[in-house]
Amino acid sequence: MRAQTLKAFDLSHDPFTREIADDDLWLPPSKKAVIESVVEAISARHHLLVVGEPGAGKTAVLRAVRHMLPETRYRLTYCHNATLGRRDFYRQLCIAIGLTPKATAAAVFHALSEYVIELAADRDQHPVFIMDESHLMKDEMLDHLHILQNYAWDSRAILSLVLVGLPELRERLGRRRHRSLMSRIQRRYTIEPLDPDDSSEYLRHRLTLAGCERELFPNDAVAVLHEKTGGLMRDVDRIGALALDIAAKRRAKLVHKDIVIGAISVDMNGGLE
Repeated sequence: MRAQTLKAFDLSHDPFTREIADDDLWLPPSKKAVIESVVEAISARHHLLVVGEPGAGKTAVLRAVRHMLPETRYRLTYCHNATLGRRDFYRQLCIAIGLTPKATAAAVFHALSEYVIELAADRDQHPVFIMDESHLMKDEMLDHLHILQNYAWDSRAILSLVLVGLPELRERLGRRRHRSLMSRIQRRYTIEPLDPDDSSEYLRHRLTLAGCERELFPNDAVAVLHEKTGGLMRDVDRIGALALDIAAKRRAKLVHKDIVIGAISVDMNGGLE
């Protein structure tokens, strides 16, 4: 965001930045309910599936979950490279559990198996392995994941596997080929976009964090912004930032409906006003 924009609206920083602290995350009641359920599921050592459209707030939900889980009791490992091969996936898994990664896939899996046998029943920390962008995983890798719940793991849940991705991930896992994996995923969540009231509250929250104490987006402007973005927070951020820049350039005191429409046009044209 341009310095002129920040000055024009007395903003301390870009209100739509991705760099926001966990404590400052805003989530509507519907997402808070999901967060509480996810925390409960992980506490029960379940495996989870979390899907949603791009920008619907999946990462925000996971960050809120991370913030709620005590570090002394849970070891969270986040992996965003879903195209890993079997060996590298198991190496990441070893790191999640606290084992030294081995050189080959067979050696890594053997180490995991031995760890299951030797694991003390009163372990203090529960490992949680979050695989983002799981819709990009190859079928061959998905075929192999159910092994993580086989063997002694069927009787002793030492790890929670969280698969995160776009809605097509649920469709893929629903195929007969992956029924063994899907049957072992106890909790399944869909992260929905914001509704119109949520979009208004979200804008107000982000602007307040940046030091703005007044309403910059009139109701009709918010309605257009919500309709265009479908309530996807990432799109609200992007177009909201463009709209503020345009308003500052025009020396407007408010981000009116026509400015939002102009920002949408700029967004569609690749940033060219």
